Amino acid sequence: MSHITREGETNDLQDGRGHDRAGTDREEREAGAAAAGGGRPLPGAPPRPQVPRADTDLGQAWAHWIDRGTVVWGTEPSSGLDHSLVFSGEGGIAYADGDLTGGLGVIRLSPGALTDAQRAGWPHLARHAAFTVDPRDAGLVPLALRGQVVAAQRDVSGALLAATGVQLPGVLDDVYAGAARAELGPVWDGGKPRLSVWAPTAREVELALYDGSPGGSRTVHRMRRDDETGVWSVTGAPSWRGRYYTFLVTVYSPAAGGVVTNEVTDPYSLSLSTDSARSQLVNLADPSLAPDGWSCLPKPPAVPQHRASIHELHVRDFSASDLSVPADLRGTYAAFARDSAGMAELRGLVEDGLTHVHLLPVFDFATVPDRRADRTEPDGDLAAMPADSEQQQARIAQAAARDSFNWGYDPLHYTVPEGSYASAPEGAARIREFRGMVAGLNGAGLRVVMDVVYNHTYAAGQEPGSVLDRIVPGYYHRLLDDGARATSTCCANTAPEHAMMGRLVVDSVVTWAREYKVDGFRFDLMGHHPKANLLAVREALDRLTPAEDGVDGASVILYGEGWDFGEVAGGARFEQATQFTMAGTGIGTFSDRLRDAVRGGSPFDADPGVQGFGSGLAGAPNGSPANGGPEQQRDRLLYYQDLIKVGLTGNLRDYAFTASDGRQVRGSEVDYNGAPAGYAAAPGEVVTYVDAHDNETLFDALAYKLPRSTTMADRVRMQTLSLATVVLGQGVAFVHAGSERLRSKSFDRNSYNSGDWFNRLLWDCAQGNGFGAGLPPRADNEGKWDYARPLLADPALRPDCAAIRSARARYGELLRIRSSSPGFALGSLAEVQRRLTFPPGGACEIPGVLTMHLDTSGLDPRWTSVTVVFNATPETQARAVAALEGAEVTLHPVQTACDDPVVKQSAFDPGTGTLSVPARTVAVFVRPAP
Repeated sequence: MSHITREGETNDLQDGRGHDRAGTDREEREAGAAAAGGGRPLPGAPPRPQVPRADTDLGQAWAHWIDRGTVVWGTEPSSGLDHSLVFSGEGGIAYADGDLTGGLGVIRLSPGALTDAQRAGWPHLARHAAFTVDPRDAGLVPLALRGQVVAAQRDVSGALLAATGVQLPGVLDDVYAGAARAELGPVWDGGKPRLSVWAPTAREVELALYDGSPGGSRTVHRMRRDDETGVWSVTGAPSWRGRYYTFLVTVYSPAAGGVVTNEVTDPYSLSLSTDSARSQLVNLADPSLAPDGWSCLPKPPAVPQHRASIHELHVRDFSASDLSVPADLRGTYAAFARDSAGMAELRGLVEDGLTHVHLLPVFDFATVPDRRADRTEPDGDLAAMPADSEQQQARIAQAAARDSFNWGYDPLHYTVPEGSYASAPEGAARIREFRGMVAGLNGAGLRVVMDVVYNHTYAAGQEPGSVLDRIVPGYYHRLLDDGARATSTCCANTAPEHAMMGRLVVDSVVTWAREYKVDGFRFDLMGHHPKANLLAVREALDRLTPAEDGVDGASVILYGEGWDFGEVAGGARFEQATQFTMAGTGIGTFSDRLRDAVRGGSPFDADPGVQGFGSGLAGAPNGSPANGGPEQQRDRLLYYQDLIKVGLTGNLRDYAFTASDGRQVRGSEVDYNGAPAGYAAAPGEVVTYVDAHDNETLFDALAYKLPRSTTMADRVRMQTLSLATVVLGQGVAFVHAGSERLRSKSFDRNSYNSGDWFNRLLWDCAQGNGFGAGLPPRADNEGKWDYARPLLADPALRPDCAAIRSARARYGELLRIRSSSPGFALGSLAEVQRRLTFPPGGACEIPGVLTMHLDTSGLDPRWTSVTVVFNATPETQARAVAALEGAEVTLHPVQTACDDPVVKQSAFDPGTGTLSVPARTVAVFVRPAP
């Protein structure tokens, strides 16, 4: 999710209500995945599940009705046994006295066999027994689907041998295939609204229309069912505009064990009442719902995905601690639509070369009360408490369930802006203010990426907060073999492989792009989506045009977490949208390879002192036994350098280079936890990062890993060098907001519910960087408290304004260097292979020093080459580059003009082509064009 580490080894799940679930549980999952091979377990053929003959627990569902003519069940078909589906529209089928009671209809089944197409479509069921619906009973299928269905097995005497519930998603997709093209949600035609909801299993659906406030009186309107699609619709009057509504869905619910009438919001809601209690009828084309100038909003120039530089930002973090924002607007969308310290910082980053802001979840989520008056904030003066105290985290834990902060990975309604970020959560203010935020960021020169979480829902079944499952029970979520909901994402996993869940994903993304002018989408736990679903999103976006839709959908960027784990791992149910399968699609995935090589170890090491290229492994040992002896450290450092080389190419699968051991290898031949390090077909298909909202910030990771005696000036240099591996590489450069100014979360590795205090983003350097805010929350961090406590208590580890300003300046220089030459944005494998090299490589490689040479002749009008030297060692290092011998080479003009006296000590000897670079420095050299 981020909270997981679904990369296959270290990723991060983000969730909200179970963030603990997304923390500790995710670590266990990931550790298992890593042991299985870098998070890419390839399970063998699943054993045929056996239904115990004594098991007639109808609360389980071992049978799978995969299309109108086929039922799959783990029983053994054999002569003399009778199989059937028993159904009842009223529910009430039960097991008593050795037989089923309450069934009103029977569909006969005969032994059959799965076709090749069926096996391919349902690979996890490929070895199960198949049964064919008797053609004489085919007319009963639609009737059976609107009630309880049970599979039964009897002997020749008619005695019941086994019975189980039946999973219905496959047959619903088949029988109601036309729903994939049906109108859904609120649609306006000639000033009149029409509301449509897909509820094929419902006995009845009615519209509850509220008068005045969402808590006012209501009138109930009947809705008409289309038997071909299973869609229920009603057309209203123009006076319905702005009214609140719900659906009253009468349906058989396995979770309730009978037929219930659920009052539920619209899964295609476009506006909501406070705390998402009711949907609201709005027309997003209404000018009153948009800020001035919205219809002709000027956009920053689009950039190809491989040129994108992205800042990951949380709406509340951005302004909650910004005293230049009025108190009532802090933590809201409106903070982006005014002058403030935060907006000034963003504009400065744009001047340096930043192209996109990535916003953590801004759709309607469940874990923050919409009204400020309903929230409870931590009490006490947290700032006055000791820097290494347990008190701060204890106070925050007490208020966490009702405070103002959560990452937001707990979706309620996928296509409505979150209410807690609006000045007034009741109704349409959130729509105007969200659009105002987009306009403000676009006006500052930034395109906007949304973090979307379609892989799970906050609740399911009959739980409060459940939406989808109370309309079509058992359809929208992925079920395990026995009918239990899968929860590998932390919560109730959705099933985008089912037609209407997949369609909901596409429809929602298109709405955000067209109606809110969102410029990109980051898919949480994208590996839990089918590849086909992401390609459908891409195709739908590509159809949006400025002339017809007001946006250029082809310019919208897509990327996500391609981790491979859970019940879908290894393609168990479909071809997933993972790191490896997305190669060639143009859709990006996060790469954990360079991250681990730069930071060292993984985010889940028991000992956080495992060092990497950017954290002291190159000549600054910290004494941790986890680092091994000198030879082990040297070998690991050279291996990390190979991972970083692959990362600098854009994690290309087929890029060929000389490894540190002298072998000629391709990116895919470098190992990463048993998996290929390189997997992308083009640079734009990888998102490179060294920190994100998950796990410790880069500053905190370096605080654990660098020797405690490391000066703050040198910490700034290592922070800069680590970020340089991201910013100066090919592909998407992704940086967690605040890392450019040494942001700390006081070692909190999973701050999804850690309040404003641990998530502070401080624009005023006099307030510090967040380090020393107390021991991080116990739930996810107690195991590292003994490591953290002495560091938090050390005032030398708290940066002053000079250090923060220096870090910010160095990051800005990296962005300006990245945008100064097309050499840092080579868009294809062929161009990267032709122009990018790592001299000298092999046995001549110095541990702790990486040299990257870009041949920009014919590409860059100013320079024929750009050479970057990453020196992570504590000494000045010299590297000879044969291509530069006898040439005129100078330090990059950005670094020549900067206020860093150390980098200016870099030198070049034309006689030997030798570049000399000071300790802990990244230096960029350019060769002028003739």
